[in-house]
Amino acid sequence: MRAALLVGLLLPVIAHADGTFVPIPAGAYRSALKYQDITGDTPVAAFAMMRTPVTNADFLAFVSAHPQWRRDRVPSVYAEPVNYLTQWSAPLQLGDTVKPQQPATRVSWFAASAYCEAHDARLPTWAEWEYVAAADETRRDARSDPVWRERILGWYAKPSSSALAEVGQSPANAYGVNDLHGLVWEWTEDFASMLVSGDDRSQSDANRLKFCGAGSLITQDRENYAVLMRVAMLSSLEAVDSTSSLGFRCARSLPEAGSP
Repeated sequence: MRAALLVGLLLPVIAHADGTFVPIPAGAYRSALKYQDITGDTPVAAFAMMRTPVTNADFLAFVSAHPQWRRDRVPSVYAEPVNYLTQWSAPLQLGDTVKPQQPATRVSWFAASAYCEAHDARLPTWAEWEYVAAADETRRDARSDPVWRERILGWYAKPSSSALAEVGQSPANAYGVNDLHGLVWEWTEDFASMLVSGDDRSQSDANRLKFCGAGSLITQDRENYAVLMRVAMLSSLEAVDSTSSLGFRCARSLPEAGSP
């Protein structure tokens, strides 16, 4: 499993304020994607999600405590050197043009997973992310509202060269979570839908094409372009990749009702 690849690069868990995580109740929703093993709505167990994406300040503290994830030390099999944290002025310095409260970007899937694991958490699954991201400020599922859809699509029209806003500036949605739309793309735990090799370092072009082809056949909400664009973007990535508009946030599983 991918998580096993991180064992050798992790130090003991460091403290993290639980106040940054918002509890999300269990539920079910109609995914924009159709899963072969699920008929009807997609169930989501109760979990907790970070209120905002991880910031530059957060990730700087992480790489300072875990120097093996510095850009000048991380192995190339876990992050591509040409992009990983290259917006920072130095391996442990943000510089004048990178603000501490902007979302951390140019972070590989491996590095994002390591950050979450070091904080006793994990990346959210696609189902968890889509479930929470369906909400607007007052409704837990606003996806049928064309005005809401157009508002999200408006973000995609913004020039990618624009400076990123600080996290938490947009209104929280009905779950109390901010910035799921309009700020950055976000890694998910199962970003490649598990249709590729478990070790993303060995993905072949054949596997990549197989996933892209399958993705177009299992779409069941073709009008939800905003979500489908995000799926297409994530499916084009490998776990070592990083871009200036790709960030992440963490999630935690919660005990099921009646569990000790």
